[in-house]
Amino acid sequence: MTIRQAIVLAAGLGTRMRPVTDTIPKPLVKIAGKPMIDYALDALAEAGVERAVVNVHHHADQMEAHLRSYRGLEILISDEREALMNNGGGIVKGLKLLDRDRVFVMNADLFWIGEKPGHPTNLEQLAGFYDEKRMDMAMLCVELERTTGHNGKNDFSIADDGRLTRYRDAQHNGVVYAGAFVMNPSLLDDAPNDAFNINIYFDKAIAKGRLYGTMLDGHWLTVGTPEAIGEAEETIRTFRAFA
Repeated sequence: MTIRQAIVLAAGLGTRMRPVTDTIPKPLVKIAGKPMIDYALDALAEAGVERAVVNVHHHADQMEAHLRSYRGLEILISDEREALMNNGGGIVKGLKLLDRDRVFVMNADLFWIGEKPGHPTNLEQLAGFYDEKRMDMAMLCVELERTTGHNGKNDFSIADDGRLTRYRDAQHNGVVYAGAFVMNPSLLDDAPNDAFNINIYFDKAIAKGRLYGTMLDGHWLTVGTPEAIGEAEETIRTFRAFA
């Protein structure tokens, strides 16, 4: 089933990207000529999403101007100028602008390249993998060796059926969370209305055996520092050379 709506988390301060983010919000930093957030928005549009909520805070006026010019899907603004809501609070606030159907949640500064042409996209695969009866959330995951710009640590261990648990040293089948997941909005009906970290719900799902992951096709990139911009662009050049 196609998922028609999404939340894109884009309100962070981009502290580690200074001085670049002194004058521009991190999601608008260009990687290989393209603002980071557009990688996420394009992936959502290609997967059939029609409406996305994007939260804004740092250099919010620039973010809104850019998003008004984006034509791939309808974009609604969740304004966090007065107070940052952290990722969990940002999702809860954004959900109020959407309906009660299943929703993608994505970070604006994490993206991937190298999907196989003619195959379902990563987000289409994630949507098809998600099973509400067995899962609270389904995450897109990636092997550490297929990442650029990451901190070198695994986030989860993945079982043969896709069930996720927190990674501990020396465990097998370690994976990195690739910054996109699917859930039903009702999962957060008991969530607070102030700032909180969505990791609370990841851990709740793990405790119930209901956090699952599916593996990303291609290569995953995160750009957290000014130095990482060049690393990401070199990775993209390499992939394009062999495409």
